Amino acid sequence: MTVSPSVGVHRAEGTDERLDSDASVIERSWDEPDAFAVLFDRYADDIHRYAARRLGTDVADDLMAETFVIAFQRRRRYDLSRAQARPWLYGIVTNLVGEHRRAEARHLRALARVAAGLPDEGGGEPMAERVADRVTAESARGALAGCIAKLPPRYRDVLLVIAWGDLDYVEAAEALGVPVGTVRSRLHRARRRLRDALGGSDPTALQEFQEEPDHG
Repeated sequence: MTVSPSVGVHRAEGTDERLDSDASVIERSWDEPDAFAVLFDRYADDIHRYAARRLGTDVADDLMAETFVIAFQRRRRYDLSRAQARPWLYGIVTNLVGEHRRAEARHLRALARVAAGLPDEGGGEPMAERVADRVTAESARGALAGCIAKLPPRYRDVLLVIAWGDLDYVEAAEALGVPVGTVRSRLHRARRRLRDALGGSDPTALQEFQEEPDHG
């Protein structure tokens, strides 16, 4: 996958940039726009995977590309004290997902229906492309997908940027532009709602919704 070279983002050919921090790459891209391609190489696959899990593969290509176009356009505003740009990129793509809330809810309901063995509601997307690779066709996970669809967006964003973006609490706070305490509170409430909706089952028993390990 590539993003149009006209916005200065395409696959980098060099390998020496691997040792550079994301912040140093971004700073260099101020004067050398093509340097920004290093970030694309580092994170495009992760961003695409996250977008596909949340909205399906049909729109993941566009969201991934748009994420890097926006990041490129905003690169001069990046806080260079943050060595890693990954949370910043996840924040951008999560905001883009937020513009498709109804589509995301339909996507999650479709996952639940697949797991329950029910007919698709329709909508034009090939069913195989709607099944996120971590939410498989199992009844428990299907029920979980249905419950996630009913969460308030602010809870859903926190839950999924941690579960599917693999961010820790501090990174999630940076991505979503909220304090770490807010991340913890929203995640706790999201998990409680899921547990209640699942009849007392612990949603963290599923691999993709395990709580962040305690690092002390």
